[in-house]
Amino acid sequence: MHITRLRLVGFKSFVEPTDVPIEPGLTGIVGPNGCGKSNLAEALQWVMGESSYKAMRASAMEDVIFSGSGARPARNAAEVTLSLDNSDRSAPSAF
Repeated sequence: MHITRLRLVGFKSFVEPTDVPIEPGLTGIVGPNGCGKSNLAEALQWVMGESSYKAMRASAMEDVIFSGSGARPARNAAEVTLSLDNSDRSAPSAF
């Protein structure tokens, strides 16, 4: 079983739908300070079940939802989707 894609909508700084393909081998996220690299890691934690807002550098769980900017209105929900490939049938039978 392999993770193939991470999709974020309204999660922290990712207001627009954003797809991050995860290719075989090593996938790296590179960018300047403040571009949202750590938000991707936190989105992955959240979609895998993290429920502590402190673990996601927030003061409340509502802080993971995009809160708006001068040019964009706030969102009322956040969505993170993790796509998995189990074509080799290596996951437990429940999955």
